[in-house]
Amino acid sequence: MSLSDTRPEIRGSSAAEIADSVRALVERGELAPGQSLPPVRALAESLDVNRNTVAAAYRLLTQAGTVVTRGRGGTLVAEAAPVAQEGFAAGTVLRDVGTGNPDPDRIPDAVPALTRIARRPVLYGEPVIDPDLEGWAREWVSADLAPSTVRLTITSGAVDAVERLLAQALTRDDAVALEDPCFLASIHTVRLGGYRAVPVPVDAEGMTVDGLRAALAAGVRAIVCTPRAQNPTGASLSARRAAELRAVLENHPYVLIIEDDHFSLLSAQPYHSIIGGDHRRWALVRSVSKFLGPDMCLAVAASDPETADRLSLRLSPGTTWVSHLLQRLAVALLADDAVRGAIGSTGRHYADRNRAFAERARQHGFAVDPGDGLNLWVPLGVSARAVAEQLMRRGWLARTGDEFVLADARATHHVRLTVHDLSDDDADRLIADLAAAVDAVAATSKMG
Repeated sequence: MSLSDTRPEIRGSSAAEIADSVRALVERGELAPGQSLPPVRALAESLDVNRNTVAAAYRLLTQAGTVVTRGRGGTLVAEAAPVAQEGFAAGTVLRDVGTGNPDPDRIPDAVPALTRIARRPVLYGEPVIDPDLEGWAREWVSADLAPSTVRLTITSGAVDAVERLLAQALTRDDAVALEDPCFLASIHTVRLGGYRAVPVPVDAEGMTVDGLRAALAAGVRAIVCTPRAQNPTGASLSARRAAELRAVLENHPYVLIIEDDHFSLLSAQPYHSIIGGDHRRWALVRSVSKFLGPDMCLAVAASDPETADRLSLRLSPGTTWVSHLLQRLAVALLADDAVRGAIGSTGRHYADRNRAFAERARQHGFAVDPGDGLNLWVPLGVSARAVAEQLMRRGWLARTGDEFVLADARATHHVRLTVHDLSDDDADRLIADLAAAVDAVAATSKMG
């Protein structure tokens, strides 16, 4: 049986022609969302082209969002349904406790700093990194890194950095180790890039040793790790765990390690890295969005020289450089002692509010670890989706654990809550409603 017997016929002899043919079939409805495309080898044989040509076509389609790759599950036409994203839910009258947002009242006022920014225009050919920001950022990252040679690159936020770092090192179907449960943006970045996500379980001390060993045995070429305030669990690497992970990685020096230290200046936990002094391919990414605001789309990527060179090619002046006005504003704020003091106070506020909520929740039987970060990861013991439906009837909108899961089914019995902006009375009401929702779901399960 030929491919055309079971699927609409895909035509073309070049990657662009094959991609255009698939797009046309999708647009005409002959290929429906969720429908699988032929395996690369099978389509190459059918079209009498090289397998690399078909792989390149599928990569073009993945980058365009037309298809998604599921590793051994094949390549599928992308669903039209929107994927889960961080932030406020649009169009809801419910109290949203799943936003993952920082407190807007605790984001520094940028207006005074704007008046201090130099007004000299920046022209093509000038250094991509503002010299003042480079000096501040180098001091920020160098003390925390074991490798002696560190190069800096500025990107448009942490997600932008991770996407570009993976793209400069990987090709379609390469395997990437991701924490499980995992930050939403990392899941989407890996899927849309056409890479294969290999889950590594996370416990209270961060990424697990056995999980990393299994991922390396599966052939991962890159690892995305959150050293502290892991999203969604709030876990941070302990010194012991980081040392154990570095020992595992000693025999894999060319696997790209990306550490996303997104909470950095706000974190109540020390920074422990899995990047060893002799590791060859690595990057530490630190964004300013959690403490200067999500609209400050800027991150520092410190890396080995080869990774920096490859990354800089994707951020060449005149195409995708990061605005020097934004860079100057960031360093003007971060060099201000009052702003730095306020950032420290804000980090303590988040930790205090999460700790207080966790203590209240434990009194109602919820084994909540306050962890670190903007959110709390709350185990329920029953289906989180069913609990979320019960909470909606009581006026709350929560984020369910299944949105963050790769393979760990336990995550589907968790909710992620953002509670730092709740008053004590609202926190008590949410916990009472959460307990009632869990009881209702448990009672229904027993009846079933």
